[in-house]
Formats: sequence, C-alpha cells, structure tokens
Amino acid sequence: MTVNRKAKGDYAIGAVSNATRLLQVFREVDEIGVAELARRLGLHKNNVFRLLATLEEAGFIEQNAETGRYRLGLACHFLGQAFGRSRPLLERALPVLDLLLEHTGETIHLAVRDGFEVVHLLARVPERQIVVSPRLGQRAPLHCTALGKVLLGCAPERLWREFDERCAPKGKLPRLTQRGIESRDEFFEHLNKVSGLGWATDVGEFEDGLGCAAAPVYDADGELVAALSVSAPLFRLGDPEGGCAEAIRTQVVEAAGDLSAALGYVP
Repeated sequence: MTVNRKAKGDYAIGAVSNATRLLQVFREVDEIGVAELARRLGLHKNNVFRLLATLEEAGFIEQNAETGRYRLGLACHFLGQAFGRSRPLLERALPVLDLLLEHTGETIHLAVRDGFEVVHLLARVPERQIVVSPRLGQRAPLHCTALGKVLLGCAPERLWREFDERCAPKGKLPRLTQRGIESRDEFFEHLNKVSGLGWATDVGEFEDGLGCAAAPVYDADGELVAALSVSAPLFRLGDPEGGCAEAIRTQVVEAAGDLSAALGYVP
C-alpha cells in the first residue's frame, strides 16, 4: 500500500510565511517604513502593520521613535547568539579569525553556501583608514567571489551540474565588473583549477578595486562546511593582474586548515 505524503510546503501557514519574508527584508535595509515594506512584500499596508505589531510585541521588531520606521529588535540579537552557541563552527572559528586578522591586517570573513549564494556569517575588520567593509549577514553570488568559488569548486561535482543548469542555462554568467568571468566554459575551467589548488581568488570581479583570497573549511566527516577569506583593496595586494599576494593566500589557506583541524578534520 502506497501512502502519499504531503510536501512540507503544504503545511505552511500563510501569516507565518509572510512574517519570515518580512524579517528577511532586513538583510538589505537597517530601517524601513510600512508603505515600502508593503510594496516589497506585495501585501496590503494593513496586513503589514498587523505583522509588524505582532513581531514588535514579541521583540523581533521595534519602531524608531524619531523616524517612525521599523528595525530589528533585540530578540533577533538573542536568537542569533543562540544560533552561534549551537554551531561549533562559529565558536571554533572566532580565535582563528582573530589570529588571521592579526597576521594580515585585512578584513576577514567566514561564509557558508546557501543554494547558489554565499552567506557571510562572521567578520573581523582591522583598525586602519582604508578597509574592506564587513558583509556580515549579507549574500553574494558564488561565481564572482573567492568565497563562492571555493564553496563551489571544492564541492562535489553534482553541485557543479546543478549550478550549470540553474545559473548558466545560456552559457553565460552575469558580470558585476569588467573583470568578471562571463563565459560558462571559462568559469568551469577556472573551477577545475580551484578544486586542484584548494584556494581561490577574486581580483576585482565582485567589486572594482577589491581583491580577495579564500580557502575551504572541512568538518570531521570531510564535508565542506564553510570558507574563510581575506579581503583587501587591490592597491595593497600588488599587481592586480597577478591576483592576491602570495603571502595572503598562504595565510588564509593555513588558517582554514587550522579551523578544519579544530573541527576534527584529518586530511
């Protein structure tokens, strides 16, 4: 006898889904008004106001008394702390990031893959006049960032096939700068190099004037769980055509190896 089970999506509650969609808007903005939220969510302003009132009562949203706009509440902060405590990756990454910051004097990121995007989980920023801004909580494409290239290039090839089908169906990739790789074939040739080397660079591909080097982080089961990067202005990394400086690449690879070891990974 075959039992047809409903997909989990069939059990979703509309109001809860809209509330989570509302919270996700704050990935892109610090504060926002009811009218703009309604436009972004495609909901009536009255519905948005009721969602905000419910989330505000629970502490996940608060209203700025000066501007009348809404922002994330302290409950989000405490929930984020609880998330960090439940993830040994984040706890064990902190001293590694701090040491890498001390050695390089440049911006450090720890990121994971969510679908075909990079999500920045942790960041460390040096105390100097010109720095790469931290992207804590922000998302970026896989194909034009050093972190993304590592999270894709060092992953199983089945993920490459999925990326090819979904992100490069016409043989081309979107370029954010003139340095970006547009050709699908050229990109996969590049991925093969990343897979073999165990590190990746981004030389002005995500943002003009920005350079980055990244390396993979593995857990005790040998699974790719994150990537670690060092980002800096290209003028501090030497010849832009040569990519990120060798010293930076070496340091980020060593740091990623240290974090992997702390997670129980044995090469």
